[in-house]
Amino acid sequence: MFIVNITYQTPLEEIEKHLEAHVAFLDKYYEAGVFLLSGRKNPRTGGVILARADSQDALQAILAEDPFYAHAVARYDVIEFVATKTAEPLVYLQES
Repeated sequence: MFIVNITYQTPLEEIEKHLEAHVAFLDKYYEAGVFLLSGRKNPRTGGVILARADSQDALQAILAEDPFYAHAVARYDVIEFVATKTAEPLVYLQES
């Protein structure tokens, strides 16, 4: 499992230009089962993605497809972790 911490590097006006393509990118990897949860930070300085992938390298290759990454408007910090305790509605995350 991975936590992807996204930090915007440009003003929101520039982020907005790529938002529709970013959402399409997210949708693609939700459908593939890679992304499990995502959302904006509050205040709006970036976002967070909870993901599962075979390796950090595999996840980095996926993140490189994000329009935010391609246009250098955001920085990505990836934290790998092993889920050892899970709330009942999310148990399926550990089973995969």
